[in-house]
Amino acid sequence: MLTSLSAGVLLNNQPMIQDEEITTTGTPADNFPDSQRAQFCGSSTAKSTEFIKEYSIPTVCTNPLAVVTDYSGNVWFAETNTGKLGKFDPITESFIEFENPLWPKNGRSMIWGMDYSPDGSIWYTDESYDSIWKFTPDNQKYQRIAFPSEGDSLPQKLKILGSQVVVNDFNGNKLTFLDPTLSNEELSYLNIPSPVDGSVTGDFAIDEDNNIWYTNWIFQQGGVLVKFDQDAYRTSIATANENSLQALDFIQVFQLPVDLFTPNGLTVSDGLIWIADTSNSAIFTFNPDTNQFISYPTSDPKVSTYGNFTGVIKAPISRPYWIESNSVGHLVFNEQTANSIAMLDPKTDSLVEYFIPSKNPAWGDCDPNLDCGLAQVFDFAIYKDKIWFTEWVENKIGVVDTSVPLPFDVSLDTQDISLLPGESKNISLTITPQSTVDENASLILSDYVTFLDVTSDKSLPFQLDSPRTNDVKITASDEAAPGTYKVLVGAQIEDVSISKFVTVTILP
Repeated sequence: MLTSLSAGVLLNNQPMIQDEEITTTGTPADNFPDSQRAQFCGSSTAKSTEFIKEYSIPTVCTNPLAVVTDYSGNVWFAETNTGKLGKFDPITESFIEFENPLWPKNGRSMIWGMDYSPDGSIWYTDESYDSIWKFTPDNQKYQRIAFPSEGDSLPQKLKILGSQVVVNDFNGNKLTFLDPTLSNEELSYLNIPSPVDGSVTGDFAIDEDNNIWYTNWIFQQGGVLVKFDQDAYRTSIATANENSLQALDFIQVFQLPVDLFTPNGLTVSDGLIWIADTSNSAIFTFNPDTNQFISYPTSDPKVSTYGNFTGVIKAPISRPYWIESNSVGHLVFNEQTANSIAMLDPKTDSLVEYFIPSKNPAWGDCDPNLDCGLAQVFDFAIYKDKIWFTEWVENKIGVVDTSVPLPFDVSLDTQDISLLPGESKNISLTITPQSTVDENASLILSDYVTFLDVTSDKSLPFQLDSPRTNDVKITASDEAAPGTYKVLVGAQIEDVSISKFVTVTILP
């Protein structure tokens, strides 16, 4: 449907606050009862590692979420507990927070999507108030746009693609294309419905042929990967009878693997579609030429992220959430429950995972005497060799500097093996220090599919003071299904893990 919508100026909706004790502080922490402030406001004590530096936001308890960088490298982020945008200057290491006079008192909203426009404006989504926002830095003016919806909607991720603002309506199960070039009083939009009834519409990306790729899925029931030929559709609606033209005629649908349950993040790199699965410890790649999906496992979460103080957590997972590609084709994704930012190089099949130093113990099964928990890193932005991120429950932003040399190197005698069902083969893993590492390291041996097993007889923590070689056994069970799979082999220390993927071909 092609129509228009009016720009709104007022918000009336307000979230409910639980009927609990609230100590008034005159800060955004007042949006939470006392019993929840540690959980949602965090410590605000910035920490650093050799690879990551954190910065505390001046206002307490802002719950930063969506983040983007502008062309000068300034970092813009949305405060979900205040309705403000914040700007961080990496040169001066200073913050500016911009008051939003249109935001309701005590309002809170999950702001998942944000992008920087070539005209210098910032666009972002607003879940609670069913809106799209535009902020103009020159005059510090906010503009709210009512999101086009029919019933339940959730504007989630947002990207500026050419002259369009594109948003996935998660609950409304559609993609929405906004034309921001018209007047402030009226904006054109185009809705593309989902091919799967009763599903949700996930993240999206554009390929080199201007096709839009996105996911439709039903929680824990699977879904589809969708390719939308937007150029052909727009050409057709310019000449055809609009009432007789179906957008679904310009869509191709590819069934997702049965073990890909929650395809949140999606990006395109070098002709391949990459998808992050938030219900597991893996990301997936899809090759449109072969229609083949391949899973890439992450390392297992460290005990310090989930704690397991009471023993209730039996199978921790890393939960990759969003995924993007950088200028050289590396894949960057956040591992929500592993408290990490990861970077995958598909040319060398290598993975580096940077561990975030801040942890909030309220988000894990934590021993109160240990450093444990999650900072809830939900979004990130790539600028050159830096990866900026927000810590939703720690009131901070942080940056990964990927130019910092890694402390050790991981090499394998082969990264490609073939197995028959029931067969095992050994490969050789060598870990070589590149600098002085005065701490113990441990092996990473990760398999994703249940019929592959990766083991080593030297998997205990070891001192990384000289090169070390381990034999790693990869075993296929008798029930192994023919196909191509990846296993992850490497090592980790306190602040970083470095691994290589091994391609395992199960022969018929």
